Amino acid sequence: MASEAELAPTSYIQHHLKNLTIQFGEGGFWQLNVDTLVMAALMGFTMVFAFWLATRKATSGVPGKWQAFVEIVLEFVDAQARDAYPGRSKLVTPIAITLFCWILMMNLIKMIPADFFAIPLHAVGIEYWKPVPTADVNATLGMSFSVFFLMIFFALRAKGLGGFVHEFFTAPFGPWMFPANILLNIVELLSKPVSLAMRLFGNMYGGEIVFLLIWVLGGVGIAGAIAAGVFGLGWMLFHLLVIPLQAFIFMMLSIVYLSLMEEHH
Repeated sequence: MASEAELAPTSYIQHHLKNLTIQFGEGGFWQLNVDTLVMAALMGFTMVFAFWLATRKATSGVPGKWQAFVEIVLEFVDAQARDAYPGRSKLVTPIAITLFCWILMMNLIKMIPADFFAIPLHAVGIEYWKPVPTADVNATLGMSFSVFFLMIFFALRAKGLGGFVHEFFTAPFGPWMFPANILLNIVELLSKPVSLAMRLFGNMYGGEIVFLLIWVLGGVGIAGAIAAGVFGLGWMLFHLLVIPLQAFIFMMLSIVYLSLMEEHH
């Protein structure tokens, strides 16, 4: 049997990867991850507040630093959305901006060590708190299935209910192969939100585990603390690329999927 000292790092990592949950129904049939909901909502409000600050004193002349930064981000996202979406919908750019900026804000929480949340929360009696919403598969699935419903909406708006159903039964093999068409289209339709969710979750969850392993290394003497500092800095600098990249990929794939749903086959 492993000693307590050997189990300590494992217990530390498992503790920081556990959500604060509220159980509902008999036997906990339904549960809410409170930390994910709170942190996601907090980052959403922070994003809106940051945009409001930029527009509060917006000027058509020489902009302030924050206004200039927000304008650069919005123009970049708008340009990418227009390149990926050939249609004329006015909803695409707001959807792209919301997805990119909100996911970016949630991903950025990863740059704050988990103990910065855990220690003060433990002092007030909260035992578990997983701070990064995108490291929770429930959050990424929630966002991706929101994109899924938008895909259905865009398809119905472009083709109508009759055209959508007809295409679902007849493409790509023709009407006589409708069982294969239905199966293939269902798999294709569901695979898009699932792949969106799992890609973002996998990258954020894997990165969180590596960060925790590095912090565990810091508890193994002076040499471990130095190594943890070096590796932690390197991994953090690497995540300065990963964090916006994952937000960008999620946003771009979502816009591409919306565009594909409007194509006629």
